Amino acid sequence: MTSSSHVKRWLTGLSALPILILWLGWGGPLMFALLIVIVCILALREYFLIAFSRNSKDIYPPLAILGYTTGLSIICAAYSNSSALILVIITINFLLCAFLLLQRYKTDPSIVDAVAMQIQGMVYIPVLIVGLIRIRNTDAGVLWIFFLLSVVFAGDIGAYYAGSYLGHHKLCPSVSPNKTIEGSIGGLCANLLIGGIIKAMFLPSLPWAACMVMFLLIGTAGQIGDLYESALKRSAQIKDSGALLPGHGGMLDRIDALLFASPVALIFKEYILY
Repeated sequence: MTSSSHVKRWLTGLSALPILILWLGWGGPLMFALLIVIVCILALREYFLIAFSRNSKDIYPPLAILGYTTGLSIICAAYSNSSALILVIITINFLLCAFLLLQRYKTDPSIVDAVAMQIQGMVYIPVLIVGLIRIRNTDAGVLWIFFLLSVVFAGDIGAYYAGSYLGHHKLCPSVSPNKTIEGSIGGLCANLLIGGIIKAMFLPSLPWAACMVMFLLIGTAGQIGDLYESALKRSAQIKDSGALLPGHGGMLDRIDALLFASPVALIFKEYILY
């Protein structure tokens, strides 16, 4: 990363922080759900551009429109705290995709791959991201959202700097040549440090041992999410999912780790720590 890109990355992050604080601190659950809707739509758009890049353009619009509709429906179901409805929505999306596949397969066999990528996208983005809505709507939800964001972003920063200055051994070169084992360890250390500080200051009653495990699993899940998106981009031969956020790439580049980390935080908050 060049020095100019490095500056853009910090300026974008710092300028977005007050907006996020205001939105979470003064907005209610509905406002947070609307924020998730915006993020989900932007991330889905980038995902579809990646997923359908190798397929004919005429099959992109119906699958994408169905994907947007399904994604928004999943968020509405999560806001209503209806897990059963989410399952129904995913099933309907699958059936409609299957119908489209059967209609188009004779003239365009590549639709099989496109349908598979669309169905994967529904789990990858809407299903994973609604974990944030569930966390927000529980007791101390706002604090936990800040908690999760801080741990995930600290891991991202720690991995970047540790990898830049100490990195020598490649972590997964076939997917992301620049990521190193040293960077991964640095990210996990940052997860533990920031998570421990926030836990000590705002959640002192939580057990330390379980929290340390949670921080490590959140960090590990975040790194897997980062690598997973890198694999998607590499398969489409692109560097960034978009150019929405200067210095950060697209929305999907910014939330790739958070998508995988949020279910881990939800499981610990709902079923292990309390």
